Amino acid sequence: MTRTRDIALVVDDSPESLGMVATALEEDGMTVLVARDGKTGIDLARRLEPDIILMDAVMPELDGFETCRILKTGTKPTPAPVIFMTGLSEPEHIVRGLKSGGVDYLTKPVVVEELMARITIHLVNARMIQSAQAALDKSGRAVIAFDQMGQMLWSSPKANDLISGAMELMDATTELGQALRLWLLTSVTMPLSQNLDLEAKGLRFQFLGLSATGETVVRVMGEIGSDVGEALSKAFDLTPREGEVLYWLTMGKTNRDIAQILTLSARTINKHLEMVFQKMGVDNRTTAAVMADRILHQT
Repeated sequence: MTRTRDIALVVDDSPESLGMVATALEEDGMTVLVARDGKTGIDLARRLEPDIILMDAVMPELDGFETCRILKTGTKPTPAPVIFMTGLSEPEHIVRGLKSGGVDYLTKPVVVEELMARITIHLVNARMIQSAQAALDKSGRAVIAFDQMGQMLWSSPKANDLISGAMELMDATTELGQALRLWLLTSVTMPLSQNLDLEAKGLRFQFLGLSATGETVVRVMGEIGSDVGEALSKAFDLTPREGEVLYWLTMGKTNRDIAQILTLSARTINKHLEMVFQKMGVDNRTTAAVMADRILHQT
């Protein structure tokens, strides 16, 4: 069925706050779900997929910060934006809320008009992001987005399939997870042409850049030399080494970069590329990269 009304999930242990916010949302034409604790909020969010979540920070057992962190991590993080509504007003609390995955932070008592204005803005932004994700899903690209702290925000279905056996990489408490976050932080500070891919758990991660909303966007694929290398070699009747050179060409690397990565001379790389172009029937690296990229997106 086509959803005709936006769904808001309000997670708050205060009946007064729940009643006030729920009434305001319903009067604005939204369908409202309510939860009195974090665990129930997580269950409702995952089963009913609300469009936006309003979260109290101070709750017994599982507080709002931890509830938000759980919702925003894992292989299928909740896409709905989380707005915190709480009496905690210290800067450290605001920072903690944003680091846990929240997009906004309002202190109580909440001004209803301000709340509704912020909800409208975040719903519009969320739909734009979801449209972009849908386009990635249709194209079959394996892409993951991380926040500034290296926490996964969302991933395309193909990326989910690839990382399903390597969840240690997504966990900041593991050595692999820490290595991934260090690589992300380093990649952001370096020129794109100087970035090297990260290889771990049979996967290769390629830094694509920062989105307009500040997300770190990464492409994930099988390691070169296995499925990817074989696919390129088979598609264009190349030798394994020529397939590797073509792969790095599609990654935007210069001849000098490829020579350093493969520990070969620049002259050898030039010769390999001459053979690659000849076998592919092209006369320039741009056309070769486009043709190879199409093959990589099918693997």
